[in-house]
Amino acid sequence: MRWLRLLAITVLCTSLAACATSPTGRSQLLLLSDDQLNQMGQQAFNQYQQDLPPANAATQRYAQCIARAIVAELPPEERQLDWQIRVFESEQPNAFALPGGYMGVNSGMLDVATNQDQLASVIGHEIAHVLANHANERASTQSATQLGLSVISSTSGMQSPGGQQLMGLLGMGAQYGIILPFSRRHESEADVIGLELMAQAGFDPRASINVWENMQRAGSGGEPPAWMSTHPSHGQRIDGLDANMQRALAIYQQAQRQGQAPNCPRP
Repeated sequence: MRWLRLLAITVLCTSLAACATSPTGRSQLLLLSDDQLNQMGQQAFNQYQQDLPPANAATQRYAQCIARAIVAELPPEERQLDWQIRVFESEQPNAFALPGGYMGVNSGMLDVATNQDQLASVIGHEIAHVLANHANERASTQSATQLGLSVISSTSGMQSPGGQQLMGLLGMGAQYGIILPFSRRHESEADVIGLELMAQAGFDPRASINVWENMQRAGSGGEPPAWMSTHPSHGQRIDGLDANMQRALAIYQQAQRQGQAPNCPRP
């Protein structure tokens, strides 16, 4: 169809000026500068700290101990980010990462990630999002998609009610066909990168599977179909981690031989 060709041309023309590669070798579209994103990440993190109550000091030290152990194993240029992590009082088991190295963990996540290795898998996953520029890529993909749909609308005479209805369907197709799959790809990629990061720091990567098994037991079983979700299903996460476990275990065993033995007491 003509609209598909126009959308592809628009995205291709944009990507020629902003092509990059993720840590796993995947091609990326990055339109925003690091300075822009880091500033946005800092502002959002400050807002989180104003809106959500912090957990107690012992819980903060626990999460910070794990984060420091993982960050210490990053290449020098990546350690230069202003890596910060905060635990917020919230029952929802969730965690997030923002550009610039700002991370948050809800206290409810500690009910799912029950030891230092399991929490290291969560923190390693969030650090991986930052290293892989996923926020930039997600924003860039959405911007390029919207630009493509705008070009279609302006060049194809879709201003009539029927045309507007078709544009709405095209927008839904872009959401499920481009934006959400990119988001799921980011989650799967962060799982793989995070698995290796935690192993390099001396945390047992097998604990990552335990986290998702715990999450399955804690959940209500009401997950949306994977194609409608921004995240892979719990089962897909476990399968992806299991497929990369052999390499992660080799990294973990090497780290142990080198004396990597994190000790972050849970409060």
